[in-house]
Formats: sequence, C-alpha cells, structure tokens
Amino acid sequence: QVQLVESGGGLVQAGASLRLSCSVSGFALDNYRMAWFRQAPGREKEFVAAMSWSGSFIYFTDSEQGRFAISRDNAKNLLYLQINSLKPEDTAVYYCAATNGFGRVKNMDAYNFWGRGTQVTVSS
Repeated sequence: QVQLVESGGGLVQAGASLRLSCSVSGFALDNYRMAWFRQAPGREKEFVAAMSWSGSFIYFTDSEQGRFAISRDNAKNLLYLQINSLKPEDTAVYYCAATNGFGRVKNMDAYNFWGRGTQVTVSS
C-alpha cells in the first residue's frame, strides 16, 4: 500500500529555515517522480519543487529557485524539502506527491499519490 507522510512543519519566525520530510512506503523513491506542493489559506495548491525518478532532474517554481532545495535518501525512503529564509508568505500546508506517470511536472493532476500535508506557519 502506497503511503506518503509529511513531517517537519511548525511555527517559525521569518528568516528561519525548515527541512520538511516525506516518508514513503509501498514503493521505492527512485522509481517515481516526487514533488512538493503547497496550499496557502484561501489559495489554490501550487507547485514548489520536484525531482525526477533518477534524481538527475530537479525543478523549482520560477520565483523560489534560490530558497528551496529538494533532496532524497533512497535507502531511508525519505524525500526532503529544505526551505531557507522563510517569509510569512511561505505559510501554507506543504504536501508531498508522487507519480509513476509522465504528466507535466508542475501539474497536480500528474501525481497519483499524495500525503496529508504538514503545516508551516511563518510569523513576521
């Protein structure tokens, strides 16, 4: 059974850093394209970052290439999202997603499996 469980969110001050984790079970990370999305209050879910199944290709939302980093530990079946210099506008629920298909990287519909999310709240 495929399961994705996010952790690492919390309440932090602006300027801090966080590393979110996504624990994966039911499949191997290097067989799926993995991604992070986020949903801020009152807004639609949006793409944040993704990594190809091989790990060779990494994608970020155009506006945040410098502050986000995506990585994974295949042995532990963990996906990470490092967020630096957090801003109040980063406040959102962050979701981990996975796909074994070939849809567009930044398109939510391309992803078959989703976690329940972890809340990140950034105070000013």
